Amino acid sequence: MILTGPEIEKQVSDNRITIDPFDSRALNPNSYDLRLNDHLLVYEEEIIDVAKKNPTRVLPVSPEGLLLKGGGFYLGSSIERVGSEHYVPVLHAKSGTARSGLFVHVTANLIDIGSVGNLTFQLAPVLDVVVRPGMAVAQVSFWRTSGEIALYQGKYAGAAGPQSSRSFVDWADEDSLPIGED
Repeated sequence: MILTGPEIEKQVSDNRITIDPFDSRALNPNSYDLRLNDHLLVYEEEIIDVAKKNPTRVLPVSPEGLLLKGGGFYLGSSIERVGSEHYVPVLHAKSGTARSGLFVHVTANLIDIGSVGNLTFQLAPVLDVVVRPGMAVAQVSFWRTSGEIALYQGKYAGAAGPQSSRSFVDWADEDSLPIGED
């Protein structure tokens, strides 16, 4: 079951959901708007090897904007720290962002329960599009769970800023590859 906007605000007040900073003007009927941080990451190499740490570089996003080239791939993050030990956050693009030709999450939109940090956006423009820091590009909804809760303690726990792939951690010891580790 999805939480309504007023219920999200109540759960933030009750410290059962973290959204920091919180602004009630960002509430929607059943989600909360998330704003783009002031820098992105891009991979430096054309071929990504999931078994190694792939080098990235930082692209600052100035108030005048940054042009994202159609067909490119950029990692951004929310200004807000988001998470919960009681609800499952799910990341969505804002419809205006999607209608501008910018995918905000290519495939990974589920945030594990217990994970709290800046949410990483997998920005994949299909058209050339200009982004600016502080623009609302995504939204997060919160879902009730059923069953026993095991809190997330994986490799992205406590994320600050955009996070590149840490899949290489899983390859450190091939005999003990974690199953289901995000």
